[in-house]
Amino acid sequence: MDGAIAYFVTIRSNAEFDGRFATWFEAGPARALKTLPGLRAFDLYLPENSHDPYLDDGAGPLTMAQLYFDDVPTLEAALVSPNFPESALKGEGSPVDEVCAVHSAMRTQFFPVAGARSSDPLTAGTSYVVRYHRPVEDEAAFNAHYVECHPPVLGEFPGIRNVICYLPIVWRDPTGLDDADVFLGNEVVFDTPDALNAALASDVRHKLREDYKTFPAFTGRNTHYAMQRTRLYPAGS
Repeated sequence: MDGAIAYFVTIRSNAEFDGRFATWFEAGPARALKTLPGLRAFDLYLPENSHDPYLDDGAGPLTMAQLYFDDVPTLEAALVSPNFPESALKGEGSPVDEVCAVHSAMRTQFFPVAGARSSDPLTAGTSYVVRYHRPVEDEAAFNAHYVECHPPVLGEFPGIRNVICYLPIVWRDPTGLDDADVFLGNEVVFDTPDALNAALASDVRHKLREDYKTFPAFTGRNTHYAMQRTRLYPAGS
């Protein structure tokens, strides 16, 4: 969905991942999210194991919901819909204590992998989800450098299926959820966790680390989490 607006809700907790939370989320908040007006697609992400030779960001989110909309007005209309489950996203009724939800909205940009002229549809199920958080000295310069230089190297990963960037947009937040304060997102997609780990063990991972050293000034944090993606809406897509 190149160019679509991606809306993210990321839910974390100090508690370890518990399968009960995933069951509750799909039966409650996810069911409500699927009814939002203007929704094009809805992907649910759950934690997966990975090994990165350079990074260990600890336990990932309990879940991440990613909803696609055609444009910003459609997203904003969905967020004021009575079907938007704000209280549940904040953890009301959750089987896990101390739930914290943050959200963000960004524009989606797909990049072809090495040897391809265009990007493939998003069908593979294992993602390495990367987020860059403010502060950053010059956000526009950082993002321009990133999208020009980093995706071509990411596309060299063996077994890679998709390279996606998420870029900031101007939007009005009508909810009471906390802002994730993300200025750039990246996602590389593989068929299986084993394929992701093989890629992270390849020489391309070292090449990416060298490219990272050329990024413009950046004092915020960045996070890397392996996650399994399931498309909940439309069903069967």
